[in-house]
Parts: sequence; C-alpha cells; structure tokens
Amino acid sequence: MLKKIEKTNEEWKKVLSPEVYEITRSGGTEPAFNNAYFDFKDDGKYHCSNCDFALFDSKDKFDSGTGWPSFKKMIREGHVEIEKDDSLGMDRTEAKCGRCGAHLGHVFDDGPKPTGKRFCMNSGALLFKKR
Repeated sequence: MLKKIEKTNEEWKKVLSPEVYEITRSGGTEPAFNNAYFDFKDDGKYHCSNCDFALFDSKDKFDSGTGWPSFKKMIREGHVEIEKDDSLGMDRTEAKCGRCGAHLGHVFDDGPKPTGKRFCMNSGALLFKKR
C-alpha cells in the first residue's frame, strides 16, 4: 500500500518555490515551449517535484508538438492518479501525483499506440533523475 504524504498549504509553501507551488498546489500551467523538459531528451526517470516519487520513464516520453513534456504512460499503475477536471468550463482529465496529490498536468486520449494516452505534464511538477 502506498503511504500518502499529507501537508497543509502552508507547509507546502515553506518547501516549494512560488512557481512550483502555483503549478502543483494551485493547478497552474506553465507556458508552452518555455519550460525545462518539453524538448529534453536525457535518459532517466521523472519524479514528482514535491515529494520525489517516480512518475514517468524517459523511454515513454514523446514529442506531442504541444510544448509540454508528454508521456505515453505512467511508470507504474497508481503512481499517477487520474480524476475529472471541469474547471475553467472545460471537460478534462487531471493527473496528480499518487503519493502527495500534486497537480502534474492533464491526460488526453490522443496519444500514440499502444496506450493512446498523452500525459501532458508541467515541467515544474517534475524533477528529472538521470539513469
């Protein structure tokens, strides 16, 4: 069973930069094509920037043309939680860290085979660790 990390917003504010807090705790989005990992090609794993939980493998990263890092699948079932997001008057699917609940980005059904998924993530929600 996955041990969840729970902190108050004030506790998160003390340990996260204002930019990362805005993205991961307030559901913000960074600019397309102007973020750390959209065109990043090193070999390794992407972890949650809030709690260091492994989320995605670079072998599952692909160029979606959207300007954000995109992945075909999560590293392991349950590492990313998926939930309905109807904020901003749009019908979307939100991706959150399975351990700390950080907002990562959104999931779409227009990705490559075999999954057909596109996990479109914010670089500020991710921390890359070279293999």
